[in-house]
Formats: sequence, structure tokens, C-alpha cells
Amino acid sequence: MVTAPSVNSQNSQAGRPDLAAVKTRQHGAWSSGDYAVVGTTLQIVGEDLCEAIDLRSGQKVLDVAAGNGNVSLAAARRWCDVTSTDYVPALLEGGRQRAAAERLKIEFSEADAEALPFADNSFDVVVSTFGVMFTPDQEKAAAEMARVCRSGGKIGLANWTPEGFIGQLFKTIGAHVPPPAGVKSPAMWGTKGRLAELFGGNAASIKAEPRTFAFRYRSPEHFMDVFKTYYGPTLKAFAALEPLKQAVLHADIIELIARFNRSGDGTLIVPSEYLEVVITQR
Repeated sequence: MVTAPSVNSQNSQAGRPDLAAVKTRQHGAWSSGDYAVVGTTLQIVGEDLCEAIDLRSGQKVLDVAAGNGNVSLAAARRWCDVTSTDYVPALLEGGRQRAAAERLKIEFSEADAEALPFADNSFDVVVSTFGVMFTPDQEKAAAEMARVCRSGGKIGLANWTPEGFIGQLFKTIGAHVPPPAGVKSPAMWGTKGRLAELFGGNAASIKAEPRTFAFRYRSPEHFMDVFKTYYGPTLKAFAALEPLKQAVLHADIIELIARFNRSGDGTLIVPSEYLEVVITQR
């Protein structure tokens, strides 16, 4: 993952990465740019996830690593009692403004996905779209989601797959700005095997269906401009490279876009596969 720093060998034990340092670097990446410019385009994923979960009005819903609140808004539109969390205050403020504009009642709370400040069994439903998958300590984040979700409740996720466009974008960027050794790729959350490892112990069932989100931009260069300017991980990846290497990375991403782009008219329509996941707790 491009937001991760080099491993601090003095703070690592037995070759394990310093996950606290990774988290600090990631926090800086997600705090940079303006994720909402990209995040708002993904709203349909949150709506679809709420339908896949089959949300019921009045349920208590926790959105983990909520970003600018796509699933939070979708759940609130279904008259749920929603708490929206993220560890980046600016993202929460964006979600708060969106909720106010739509006159939706949502509680916003700054929280780390790996240490949720809620009691066991507090929520009927716990959700995350393209959020919790980026936590450095995947096992801890999954355990926290399971802990705060009641028995018989549901955990709903949308996670990019390794084979899809965003998964391949991560791979392309990682070839230029390598992640630290030992840190698991966030795209592993987009595989059924990894989900079974993370949630199988607490799950009565895990349903994971491949879905596709289509990125739609004016052109490949427009996509590049938006992601380099507003999407923190990409912004930071380019900032870490000298100009000549930036140009090579830019060209490699344009080539990747060309492989996926189905518009045929100079605009960008790039399908990106993700897993839509509904886990029912024991």
C-alpha cells in the first residue's frame, strides 16, 4: 500500500513492521488532499451495500473508517440510528456537512478502526466501504468490528479486489514506491480466503459477491489530475518521487487505465471490481 512508510528496524521485532509508524504515515496521507472529491463519486456503493445487508429502520449502525460518510448517509436515509467514525477529523467534518445539507441525523465521532471506543455488542450493523481495508493491523481491525457487533448482527463491507482496477493501481504504484516488508496488502480484504481468516471465527455466515464500480471521468488525464491532487495516497506517492520517476509512474498508470477503459470515445469509463460482503455474526 502506497501510504505505508519504511519499516523502522529499531522498533520492529523479529522482522515485524512497526505498525504504529505505518499508521502515522497513513494518517498523514489520508489527511492530505481532499478525499471527498473522489469519495463522493462512490456513493452508489454505499447505497447498494445497505440493500445487500437488508437494513431495517431503527437499527443501530456503525460506519468504520467512514471517510466522507457514504454508507453513513445511505443508512441514515433508511431511518437507522447511525454513528459515523474516522480518524481524520477533516473527513468527518465533510460527512457532517453532507448530513446537515440533507437534514439527516448522524452522530459523528473521531475513532481509530483498530481501537473502537464502543462497548461489546453495541451495534446491530457495522459497515465500511473502502475504508477499514486500509488499516495496517488487519486482524485487530476485524476483531474490533466483530466485537462491537451484536450476536446475530451483520458486518457489511465493500473491498477492492487484487485483480480489479484499483487493486492493479495499488500494484502499479507499489512497484515505484514499495510498501514496507511484512505489511499485508489492503487488497487482501477483497479475497474470500482472507475474509474467512479475519472473520470466520465469529461468523455464522460470510457472503461475498463480486461487484463492479465504474469510475467515470472526462478523460484519463482528468482522472490523473484528480487523483494526484485530491487522493492522499496517490498525492503522497508522486511527492515521494523525483520528477523523472514521477513521469514514469504517470505513464504506467495511463497504460493501466488504457487496459481497463471501455469508453471508446476519449472519456474514461473504467470498471473496478470489488467484493460486496455481508457477514452474519454468531
